[in-house]
Amino acid sequence: MATFVGFNTINQYKKFTVVDFELIKIDLLNAFNILQGQLPGRPEYGTSLWTYVFENQTQDTTDAIIQEVQRVCAQDPRLSIAEIDVFPQANGILIQLLVQVVPSTDVERLALFFDQSQRRASYVS
Repeated sequence: MATFVGFNTINQYKKFTVVDFELIKIDLLNAFNILQGQLPGRPEYGTSLWTYVFENQTQDTTDAIIQEVQRVCAQDPRLSIAEIDVFPQANGILIQLLVQVVPSTDVERLALFFDQSQRRASYVS
């Protein structure tokens, strides 16, 4: 597997280097926490998923959420999405992803919670 190296200062005290899948997870979470069009010079980066968090959770809304998750994940060439499940919650949306890092065959399950009250996406275990 290729080694991806990056840096993270959030909740880090001495070791700021992040590698491989941990770096990919941080980059993906950043993309889901930035509203589409807010990053200068990259209007396609980020997500419009937050508009669906406040909608009634119909099948059309679920399909739109899945398409948006696929669009955001497709921007990262290191990722391949095998499965997306959407679960409406009382105060947000839970999205479970089955993710494969492209140069390998290892598959990981990620659970992202989009919290309405905090307007923030985070990983849940």
